[in-house]
Amino acid sequence: MSIKGNPQPVDAAVVPRFAGHATFMRLPAFETAEGLDIALCGVPWDGGTTNRAGARHGPREIRNQSSLMRRVHHVSRIGPYDLARVGDVGDAPVNPIDLLDALGKIEGFFGEIRAAGAIPIAAGGDHLTTLPILRALAKDRPVAMIHFDAHSDTNDRYFGDNPYTHGTPFRRAIEEDLLVGSKVVQIGIRGSVYDPSDLDFATANGLRVIHMEEFTQRGPADVIAEARAIVGDMPTYITFDVDCLDPVYAPGTGTPEIGGITTVEAQAMVRGLQGLNVIGADVVEVAPPFDLGGMTALVGATMMFELLCITADSFASQRARTV
Repeated sequence: MSIKGNPQPVDAAVVPRFAGHATFMRLPAFETAEGLDIALCGVPWDGGTTNRAGARHGPREIRNQSSLMRRVHHVSRIGPYDLARVGDVGDAPVNPIDLLDALGKIEGFFGEIRAAGAIPIAAGGDHLTTLPILRALAKDRPVAMIHFDAHSDTNDRYFGDNPYTHGTPFRRAIEEDLLVGSKVVQIGIRGSVYDPSDLDFATANGLRVIHMEEFTQRGPADVIAEARAIVGDMPTYITFDVDCLDPVYAPGTGTPEIGGITTVEAQAMVRGLQGLNVIGADVVEVAPPFDLGGMTALVGATMMFELLCITADSFASQRARTV
């Protein structure tokens, strides 16, 4: 489809924030990603959850809270809607009772976004949703990843021989050559584990695992400087699990872990990724049934806006190099 000019959010001085259709950042809704540079979308599925379900409701509530986002980033001064054509392309099709079918549907949806030439920024959904997204975006070559989370998500099997849960996506992604292990950085890891060997796979495959204790000693700037050095100019996917945050900031999530990152630190770290070659991003594990006053959904929307700003900047920089 042909899109004239850059889509813009609804003007809050004309239509109040609590009115109108709920879309990400109050942008126009599109049926496909054709003609867009960046496609905002939802993945309303939590079929990989092993304990507290509810992240299937995340995209709708993040859309609601994203009405509070304005047009320009107050620190970087990035105006994403001036740099790229951005729109809301709706939700990936899912199957709440058939895990393998859901994974296939999600992969197909993001494959269509990629084929349209757009960069996806997704709101999940549990963290297993990142696996089919990577299958769509990294099918031709493995990519780098910066991963904010309390958990490494590199476990192997749960409940017998089940290889697909929200605790296994990045083990599967490494095994499927979707990620370059030595170009994966995991930030904020903490909490008790099932077995002392739980991180052996990550270590053996070269993932840089930064536990919360190391993060606290070093601080956001130093950690992000290392992350940038590791991924370099490789195509990079950014995944932000809200449980990387201390639950005082994000109580509405399935697997909360105390002693986490603050929202200020998280924002600073995502801003510090400006200039990377971003091929996609997501915010996952927002579970509204456990939320308080929409607080976690607001965190999800705000981090989605932070990711949108650096992705729009990355898109504009990449486009300038090819002109």
